[in-house]
Amino acid sequence: MSLIGAIKFLSSILFAFIVLKMILPARGVEQITVHELKERLKDDSIQFIDVRPPAKYNQFHIFGFKNVPMRRLRKEAERLDKNRPVVTICQTGAHGNRACKKLKRWGFTKLANVRGGLSTWEPYHIDRT
Repeated sequence: MSLIGAIKFLSSILFAFIVLKMILPARGVEQITVHELKERLKDDSIQFIDVRPPAKYNQFHIFGFKNVPMRRLRKEAERLDKNRPVVTICQTGAHGNRACKKLKRWGFTKLANVRGGLSTWEPYHIDRT
């Protein structure tokens, strides 16, 4: 194998590693289903955050979720209670997972992300206010 071939091979492995690291769930972050979410929505001690942009949140959202877009997550995290559970949601689950990874780095320990996000939530359960 030539040097250029080896560099290309290593670059593709590094790229695959970076992509997998971004999409794989973080250790210590629970991945919950929408059915589990429906039960947790009854728990007032949980902090529910929707990390989608405001325009998407305003189109539709689940009642009880506060809009905390990814770009404001660091600032808004200061207002969240690190001792209370946090559940994140987005459209597909990927950005919610990323938000959980960041929150974990900032000292949050009770984290859950809705696997599949709003794309797995039945339309008749959505609060359109």
